[in-house]
Amino acid sequence: MARGLGAQTLNYEDIDSVSETVIEMTGGRGPDACIDAVGLEAHGEGVEYLYDRTKQALMLETDRPIALRQAITACRNGGTISVIGVYVGLVDKFPLGAIMNRGLTIRSGQCHVHRYMRPLLKRIENGEIDPRVVITHQLPLSDAPRAYEMFLKKQDNCEKVVLKPAA
Repeated sequence: MARGLGAQTLNYEDIDSVSETVIEMTGGRGPDACIDAVGLEAHGEGVEYLYDRTKQALMLETDRPIALRQAITACRNGGTISVIGVYVGLVDKFPLGAIMNRGLTIRSGQCHVHRYMRPLLKRIENGEIDPRVVITHQLPLSDAPRAYEMFLKKQDNCEKVVLKPAA
């Protein structure tokens, strides 16, 4: 979906290092801003990922901050890290020194729905935004369990489902 909207996309399974690849793509500088939209369910490869999975299994860590660490490592000095992925508790091996020494700004939080709802609806009404671009499936409400499974297991390119009540 992101690629279809003009974004450059990377698959961590196809490259050696997300951080190094992103830095290379930006001529050695790193992006101005990085977003961790994954949170505690992040996937990855290598020792760092196995470390997080092991800590979770032993109940010594609640979240897998691998995407957050990659964002911090990749972002340019003075850049901004936005954390919209959901975290619920404790993370280990958090590079606070890199944040401090490189002057990174961290912004986080869940969406303030009440703050943005009216302005966004107005933009939709005015034709400035077409939310249909993110909808990949429209199903009857009775198919909600199947729709959730499809989304959870990343089947049929499922990104956003609209459930329609019975007529």
